[in-house]
Amino acid sequence: MSPSPHLTAYFNRIVAAVLDANGRGERRLAPTAAAGRRTGRAVRPRGTPGRGGFCLVYNPDKWYPVQIGEVYESRYQVLLKLGFGSASTVWLCRDLQKHCYVTLKVYETGHRQARNEEVVLRHLERLESEHPGQKLLRSIKDSFELQGKIGPHVCLVFETLGLSLADIRELAGGKLPENLLKGLIYGLLLGIDYMHSVAHVVHTDIQDGNIMLSISDTTILDDLVNEEWRLPSARKVMSDRTTYASTGLEIPDDPGDPVISDFGDAQYGEGDFDGEVMPDLYRAPEIILGIPWDEKIDIWALGLMVWDLFEGKLLYNTRHRDRNASRAAHFARTVSLLGPPPDDLLDRGSTWKDFFDEEGKLIVDGEIPESSFEEEECNLEGAEQAEFLVFLRKMLQWKPEDRLSARELMEDPWLCRQTADD
Repeated sequence: MSPSPHLTAYFNRIVAAVLDANGRGERRLAPTAAAGRRTGRAVRPRGTPGRGGFCLVYNPDKWYPVQIGEVYESRYQVLLKLGFGSASTVWLCRDLQKHCYVTLKVYETGHRQARNEEVVLRHLERLESEHPGQKLLRSIKDSFELQGKIGPHVCLVFETLGLSLADIRELAGGKLPENLLKGLIYGLLLGIDYMHSVAHVVHTDIQDGNIMLSISDTTILDDLVNEEWRLPSARKVMSDRTTYASTGLEIPDDPGDPVISDFGDAQYGEGDFDGEVMPDLYRAPEIILGIPWDEKIDIWALGLMVWDLFEGKLLYNTRHRDRNASRAAHFARTVSLLGPPPDDLLDRGSTWKDFFDEEGKLIVDGEIPESSFEEEECNLEGAEQAEFLVFLRKMLQWKPEDRLSARELMEDPWLCRQTADD
């Protein structure tokens, strides 16, 4: 399975697209653009306290007070804070034994994702394969524990990665051009095929914030560290700890490969799984219906992410305070785009009666809004649009068995056809 020329073309054009889109030659997000990102990876100008850099509401006892300059395990020296998530903080460190940069992820005490991510990553580490997609999954370098105020903190060590696709999209003006998108998709499908067919891992959280670019030239990290020493990042000093603002990464001149990261909710093993996973707006139908699920939920999420990246808008925006109302709206949106669900799919579920009547009609207040992919897709026309939507529909199907595998999707005509700019 050889890499598509689209993959090379994608990354050769990222820098130019970003600089052209923002019109200012800037390679970092402004503070307000980064604020509120779920991953907390604030990309900001140096010396300014980006609003995404501090976690404003948290229980300090559950978080380990990492200090810049400290050395952990007599090996990892903390250089600066890269960001934070809902359950962890992320730091750039220097490996004093191997004399290279690494990323340290420090989980809050007792979080379920910590052990799960380590278990899944160790499973991936044990596999030996020549599949080219193996290098497109983030690998673990080391793990250890730090003893905190109320319990241990799981710490995972990784190779340092660059910006996420969420960052790239924002820098590029909110959406990605077709020729760039194709290279991205091909690379992701390569990684997903390895993840599904060889490793038997279901990621469960495929989204642009969890796809990172590798760093092929570490001089950008040298520059970042030198800047930190010259102009220390903003921080809040308290009696028992110092809270640091996150330091932003630049997009390099030679961006690396797309790497699938964040395996905190991943599952592995052959067969089906039970339980609720996936973010609400990316959740596959079978999960809401209470049907055992498999790797095809990642294909559903990939389809939604492709739409979001290309169109610059969410395909689903159906959040409500009431959980069932939110799910009913989610299904109403799905029915409007895909038509009613097949009866044999509903028969498999344990919760379908909460949303559908005995005839398979959605129970919802008011009428289901009429819509179609053709009406909502706004970047292409004619045969080109039709070809793209055929590709999209191969991922967005009610029944998981009707969604194509990652390997099958890599042979899609729209994905393989070069654009006029290639």
